[in-house]
Amino acid sequence: MPLDADYDNFHLPSHVGIIMDGNGRWARKRNMIRTQGHLEGLKTAKKMVKVASNMGISFLTLYVFSTENWKRTADEVGFIMGLVKTYLREELNFYRENHIRIRHAGDPQGLPLEIAGEIREVCEATRNFQGLSVILALNYGGRDEIVRAVRRLSAEGRGEITEETIRRHLDNPDIPDPDLIIRTGGELRTSNFLLWESAYAEYVISEKLWPDWTEDDFKSAISDYQRRERKFGGIRT
Repeated sequence: MPLDADYDNFHLPSHVGIIMDGNGRWARKRNMIRTQGHLEGLKTAKKMVKVASNMGISFLTLYVFSTENWKRTADEVGFIMGLVKTYLREELNFYRENHIRIRHAGDPQGLPLEIAGEIREVCEATRNFQGLSVILALNYGGRDEIVRAVRRLSAEGRGEITEETIRRHLDNPDIPDPDLIIRTGGELRTSNFLLWESAYAEYVISEKLWPDWTEDDFKSAISDYQRRERKFGGIRT
């Protein structure tokens, strides 16, 4: 079935999250090493950032590297970290030209020092940009985020633990919950992504592998989201 890119400019989701799945399978289908798939996936991520920025979406969270991804081979982990470092450093002009703000979700304490430093620097350098905010979920896990939030709240030693007080201690409490989460590669699971924030998110599952994604795929997912009626547990009358 052809992709429908006929989205509504006036009813865009404010926050879109993407589980960018399928890099390894994309490479394997082409008899390439897995790292080549990650390189192509990075190129696709930049294209989708540009599309989201041009469409006027406010927040885009990209699932770059999970707390579970450390289980992969040292060579693959090292390659991914190298890509992150290079991308953060070399794309500053791209962020500046498109007024893109970079933010981080995840535990910086578990990252290599130079990667954590690069993230801090690019977040600081772009913090006043008023366009699309791109949140890089790096060394991120939804359960880990909730545990860290509760620990921060408990360490303050004041007030009761409620949904609101936990939310205020999440990694990016000022960012609205995702309206739409896209998962590429056809898998039907959340993979520990934005567990707290995605309670009422809409999901779009794409069979296409992440490196194969195009502008039309992104716009089709937005169009799919816009055709749905969101009730947030209530009843529309």
